[in-house]
Amino acid sequence: MIKIPATEFARRRDQLMVRMGANSIAIIPAAREQIRSRDTHFPFRQDSDFWYLTGFPEPDAVAVLVPGRSHGAFVLFCRDRDPEMETWHGRRFGPEGAKARFGADDAFPIDDIDEILPGLIEGRDKIFYALGADAEFDNQVIGWVKRLRAKVRQGALPVGEMIDIRHILHEMRLFKSAAEIKIMRHVAKITAEAHKAAMQKTQPGRFEWEIEAEIKYRFALAGARFEAYSSIVAGGDNATILHYTENQDRLRKGDLLLVDAGAEYQGYAADITRTWPISGRFSRLQKRAYEWVLRAQQAAINEVRPGSDWSQPHQAAVEVLTEGMVDLGLLKGRVSTLVKKGAYRQYYMHKTGHWLGLDVHDVGDYQVDGQPRLLEPGMVMT
Repeated sequence: MIKIPATEFARRRDQLMVRMGANSIAIIPAAREQIRSRDTHFPFRQDSDFWYLTGFPEPDAVAVLVPGRSHGAFVLFCRDRDPEMETWHGRRFGPEGAKARFGADDAFPIDDIDEILPGLIEGRDKIFYALGADAEFDNQVIGWVKRLRAKVRQGALPVGEMIDIRHILHEMRLFKSAAEIKIMRHVAKITAEAHKAAMQKTQPGRFEWEIEAEIKYRFALAGARFEAYSSIVAGGDNATILHYTENQDRLRKGDLLLVDAGAEYQGYAADITRTWPISGRFSRLQKRAYEWVLRAQQAAINEVRPGSDWSQPHQAAVEVLTEGMVDLGLLKGRVSTLVKKGAYRQYYMHKTGHWLGLDVHDVGDYQVDGQPRLLEPGMVMT
C-alpha cells in the first residue's frame, strides 16, 4: 500500500506554522459523520484540510497548532477509547494512539475541549481558522473567544485577530510533493484500468448502471474502495447533461457512451472522462467528432508546462474545438472570429480543466493579482 509517510504530515504542520508566524494558533476541525437516513450514515470521509495536516481518519476530532508551545506545538482532541462503542462501531485510536501513531505532542479527549482549548487560545495574536465552513463549530470557536474577552478585567490576555487559514493552507496544498505525486499516479492508473474494463463490458442492451458497477468493482479490487465523485455513465443524449448521475438507461446500438469516473486512493482523487461507441465501432461522423476532441486534448496538454499560464491550455483547446465545429457544420465563419465572439460556448460551455488533489476540484487560486496564474512544478491538473 502506498501511503504518505508520517514525516510528511509533520513537515506540512511545520511549514504551516512558519507561515502563521509566532504567537499564533491554528484550529482545524475534522469532518462530521453525516446521516444518510434515520439511524444510518454515509460512509465517513475525512475533511481534506484536516487530513492533509494530520492523516487522522476519525470524526469528532480537532487539530490545534500552537507555534512555540513548550509542551509541543501539535495538540489533537479526539474521541476517547470506549470498549462498548468500539464493539458496535469499530476501533478508535484514542488520545494515546493519537500520540503514538499520528505524532501529536499532546492529545486529549474531545469532551474536554471546552476546558482546555480556551487556555491555548489565550494571549495569541492571531487565530487561524476557516470561519464559515462549519456553522456549529463556528459557534464553539466564537464562544471560546467571547469567554476569554469577558475575563480580560480578571487578568486574562485579550485574543487577537482571526485570519482565514484556507488562504495559506490551500496554497500549500496546490504544490504536490513527490509522495503525493506517486499516489496520484497510482490512483490514475487504477482509474484508467477501470475505464478499459468498462469499455470491454459495453454493448447494446446493457444498462448504464451495469457499466458503473464494473467501474466500482475495479476500483475496489485495486484497493480504492471509494469513488472520488459520483460516476457519470451517460449513453446517447444523456451525455449532453454535464453532471448526469442517474445511470439508469439502456444502452442503444449506434450511440456513444460517455464515462466520467475517478477513483480515490489514500484521499487523493483521479478524474478521467472518455467516450466510446456502444456497438464497438464509431460511425464516420462519430469518428470525425472524436478525432477533433482528441486533437483539442493534445493541444491543451502541450500547453501544460512551467511558465505557461492557467488559461493557455483552455485557449488551445477552444481554438481546435472551434475549428472542429466549423468542419462538422455546427458553426459557420472564420475560426478566429468565432473564438473571439465565444460562439463555441453553445457546445463547450465550461473550462478545459481544474486542479486535482485531495479534492477532485482541488484547492488553489487560478488567478494572481487579476491575471491567470503561471503553472509551476508540483501543480497537478486535469
